[in-house]
Amino acid sequence: MNKVILMGRLTKAPEIRYSQSVNPIAIARYTLAVNRRFKREGEPDADFINVVAFGKSGEFAEKYFKKGQMVSVVGHLQVRSWEDEGGTRHWSTEVIAEEQHFAESKAAYEKHKSKEEDVKDGFYPVDESELDEDLPF
Repeated sequence: MNKVILMGRLTKAPEIRYSQSVNPIAIARYTLAVNRRFKREGEPDADFINVVAFGKSGEFAEKYFKKGQMVSVVGHLQVRSWEDEGGTRHWSTEVIAEEQHFAESKAAYEKHKSKEEDVKDGFYPVDESELDEDLPF
């Protein structure tokens, strides 16, 4: 059995292209940052997993999915290999999407998006209404 279920945030908006066949098919590619359940010191907090969606699913992803949005994907794992001009063999592993779902409300996405935009150069904005009025400065 080959079944993959993921939930994570899009690292950027999906990129779409169309096949060169007689009846072109949409091919959308995007990457999900999926948080790791257990974190070890010195290791990344997330895995970055490539996803490919074909046809109507690809068009849907391009139209509605945006950077930072939490989505869930159900699909299967595909491993491809190829040789470059120098004879070096390369491998690529990706999830072929069979189902795609929004995993958060639009309001939650907007809140997440605004938090990311507020953090600039490592500084967080301060809500001055919450400052203690007893401070001497």
